[in-house]
Order: sequence, then structure tokens, then C-alpha cells
Amino acid sequence: MSELRANIHPDAKIGDNVTIEPFSTIYGNVEIGDGTWIGPNVTIMDGARIGKNCKIFPGAVISAVPQDLKYAGEDTHAIIGDNTTIRECVTINKGTKDVWKT
Repeated sequence: MSELRANIHPDAKIGDNVTIEPFSTIYGNVEIGDGTWIGPNVTIMDGARIGKNCKIFPGAVISAVPQDLKYAGEDTHAIIGDNTTIRECVTINKGTKDVWKT
């Protein structure tokens, strides 16, 4: 499932046949679907919901804190659908309000 040099929180929900390459960090409130590939140096933060068979390339950051100045700490998510490819060094932030999704 995962490379020994990755940092994976014990509460993260990782599906079957997921590959997590070295030096990636997976936070606790995260769900990753079956068959997903996570490249090296990827950061997946609290609130990420990643579908099945996704590819996330090196240096990407998923579910970072919203950049909206109105964000007040609500429980929000970044939801990535099945079969999505996220290329190198992309940042995807969470939605701003608790009912919004990225």
C-alpha cells in the first residue's frame, strides 16, 4: 500500500491498491479511493476526499486551508472525483464555507 518513507496519519482512510510514494504526507481526516497513485512529495491535508483511480503527481498539495479571507475555520473539504489527474506542484484548497466543496 505505502512506501515506508511516507508519513501517513493512522486515522487516514486509504483504499485498496493505493500507492503512496516516498516523502508524501497524508493527514488524519483524509479518504483516498482504491487504485489511486500518490507521487513523491505530495501533501494531502485534513478534509481531502479523493476518488478511485486518481493520479496525483509530485509536489501537489490537496485540501490546503482556503485562501479566502472570510474563511473562519469551518469544517470544509476538497473533494476530488474518480479518475482525476492532478499534475505537478498543483495546489487545491478546500472550500470556504462548510457547505461548499472544491
